[in-house]
Amino acid sequence: MEMRQDIRDSLARRRQRPLVLEVRDELERMILHGEIPGGERLNEAALAEQLGVSRGPVREAARSLEREGLVRTVANDGVYVRSLSVDEVLELYDLRAMIAGYLCGRLAARGDAQTAARLTEDVAQMDDAIAAGDEPRYFELNLSFHDRIAAAAGAERARTLYVALGKEVRLMRRRVLSGAASLRTSNAEHGQIAAAIAAGDAARAQALGAAHHENAKERLLETL
Repeated sequence: MEMRQDIRDSLARRRQRPLVLEVRDELERMILHGEIPGGERLNEAALAEQLGVSRGPVREAARSLEREGLVRTVANDGVYVRSLSVDEVLELYDLRAMIAGYLCGRLAARGDAQTAARLTEDVAQMDDAIAAGDEPRYFELNLSFHDRIAAAAGAERARTLYVALGKEVRLMRRRVLSGAASLRTSNAEHGQIAAAIAAGDAARAQALGAAHHENAKERLLETL
């Protein structure tokens, strides 16, 4: 099996990093983009051939992804991409809502005008993606928006927890962020969060940040 050119280019750009980290990042990308769907077994030999590496780095990368909750090991069978139960997903959304609210409130209290301006730009770009019918672009901008808040809030432990939980949520998030109406609703909430942060209104930013994730949970329930 010949390695795809986009994978080859992606790995080449990261060639300065340890090989296991390169492979881990590529496997994570494949899982989170649905190229390896939930419930599917990781074919270690095929992946090693596709990525142009030995099986050892693939095995080590899978162990790392298991610690992040993206895959699970079945004794005497292999490693599988996690397929989350409804209860697991709802719990993840509840936890993310609490942490996101905290991070939004912290950022608003910091008075970071530069980050607030970037968030406003993110919202505008997401509006453009909706108008263009570009859901993949919206999805990536949405991730950037929330990651920007987490990174700038000045709460590293909360950021780490938020990002880790987010990777698990992403196994199902495309079911929530699908269709123009859903994207418009989601981005209207982004705009309110960005405005509260820009205004330095910590209490409102915290409430809106939590509500945004709670609303996403409700939108997910509507798809089940």
